[in-house]
Amino acid sequence: MGDRFHVTAPANELKVANRELGTIESIEEDGRLRMKMDSGRAIELDPRKLPHLDHGYAMTSHSSQGQTADRVLIHVDTELGARDLLNSGMAYVSVSRGAHDAQLFTNDREKLPGALGHDVSQQSAHVPEIKPNQTIAPQQEVSQQGQHQDHGIGLGIDF
Repeated sequence: MGDRFHVTAPANELKVANRELGTIESIEEDGRLRMKMDSGRAIELDPRKLPHLDHGYAMTSHSSQGQTADRVLIHVDTELGARDLLNSGMAYVSVSRGAHDAQLFTNDREKLPGALGHDVSQQSAHVPEIKPNQTIAPQQEVSQQGQHQDHGIGLGIDF
């Protein structure tokens, strides 16, 4: 009893959202769990029918988005193989989860600013990249009647 958990898939019938946190209050003889969600609601579920539970003591930065904790501990391994996971966005999300305290732990204090300063912003899919040798020119379309019609601007790229 008292174990922290989080739901790893929505449970619509219980009105429990994905990644919602709670505490196990009791385990009944038939295996059903009585839990108190962090929102204050009490729920009861059969883990054989809803097996989407995981320990709630530690969460990834990604899965904690939109949640707040009194205290957060952030582990940043600058030698991690997936370097794109360490960036300014991850740093912001991680630190901003803590309401009262945020502590950062790393294996290399010297490399930390470079690892967290990495910007992985992505261009929007609808904004095309314009290369120096390209021009922006009005695009014309030939109608079924053989007349040209203007339809805004384009990049003047032949595909």
